[in-house]
Order: sequence, then structure tokens, then C-alpha cells
Amino acid sequence: MTARILIVEDEALVAMELRFVLEDLDYEVVGTASDARTARAFAMCGGVELALVDIHLSDGATGVRLGQELGQEFGVTVLYMTANPGMVSHGVPGTMGVLTKPTDEGAVREAVEYALHLRRGEPAPVVPDGLQMFS
Repeated sequence: MTARILIVEDEALVAMELRFVLEDLDYEVVGTASDARTARAFAMCGGVELALVDIHLSDGATGVRLGQELGQEFGVTVLYMTANPGMVSHGVPGTMGVLTKPTDEGAVREAVEYALHLRRGEPAPVVPDGLQMFS
């Protein structure tokens, strides 16, 4: 299953590793953004289906609001990826869930596949370990 994915992560090595994992799985990474402004620019170009969004970005703790904006204003499916899942444990309107970092390739693959199945209205397997879904 192919998809266009945006990575929103300010740690360059983490972003690069995520890009490699996603491209190895035959997903198209439309770009990486280290701040909210850059992420919005990618979203405005259209075609982003899924965004993996860290909470703490280079411009501060802007990821929570950014995820909500991407979901509600741009129709992007949003999964947060953070070492601080408690910051979004109550859920964020317009977003799907949170994957706790650190994580591994298998967890990323399962979470992305699950999110894309739901986005496309397809039957999805059981929620993957490590992925907390919002109500």
C-alpha cells in the first residue's frame, strides 16, 4: 500500500531514520519538517495522507497544535510520535493517536499500516502495540 507521508521531527537523525524506514516500505516521503511553518508549507501543497508529528519541534512545543491543524484544516491523518505521550493522552481533535518513542522499525510499520487502513475505510487489524488511539 503506497501513501504520501510527511515527517515532522526536529532531530535530524530521527527524521532521517524514519525516512529510510518508510521508503524501504515503499511509502513516498513528501518531506521532513523540523518546525510548524515548514510542515504547514508541505501540507498546503496537498496530497499528504499521513503525518508523523513530534510534539517538541525546533520552534518549541508546537507539535500538538500543528497536528490538530493538519488534521482539521488539511485532512491529513496524524499520528504523534513522542517520548512524552502524556502531553496528548487526553486526545487531540483531528488526530488519530500517539506512538511512544523510542520505537523500532516494526512498530512504525504497524502503526503506519494501521492508520492508513483506517484512513481508507478498510478493515484494520488489532491496534498495534505501542500505539495509543484517541477516542
